[in-house]
Amino acid sequence: MPESDVLRAPHVLEFPYKRSLGPVIGGFLTGLRDGRILGARTKDGRVIVPPTEYDPDTGHDTEGLVEVGPGGVVTQWAWTDHPRAGQPVDRPFAWALVQLDGADTAMLHALDAGSAARCSSGMRVTARFRPDSERIGRIQDIECFVPEGGS
Repeated sequence: MPESDVLRAPHVLEFPYKRSLGPVIGGFLTGLRDGRILGARTKDGRVIVPPTEYDPDTGHDTEGLVEVGPGGVVTQWAWTDHPRAGQPVDRPFAWALVQLDGADTAMLHALDAGSAARCSSGMRVTARFRPDSERIGRIQDIECFVPEGGS
């Protein structure tokens, strides 16, 4: 088929809007900017991290933000030998579910433990925040989690 017979329909897919964060997600991101991790308390007293506006089990509104961590326990992890561009760590690392002290759920983030042999479910970790001057209120304000006590 000659090139001139080919039909073309250029299309640009864009999302030209800004999302309003509201008090829950906005509060969480402001907390990260300030070097604190916040979770949402449910009516039955559980704490969800990252926070949500609604209890995923009941659908009820959450009742406010509470500080958790910055330490916690790895519940699950998966090692990444070859990080891709744009990932939180530029050397081999683990993706980990971390249940922060004071939280009832785990959050997904990078774990920089140095090697897969140093990772385990149940290990204690703590958040490593970016320097104050680099924090702007986004999940990347936590660079990654690292083993507590440098071990």
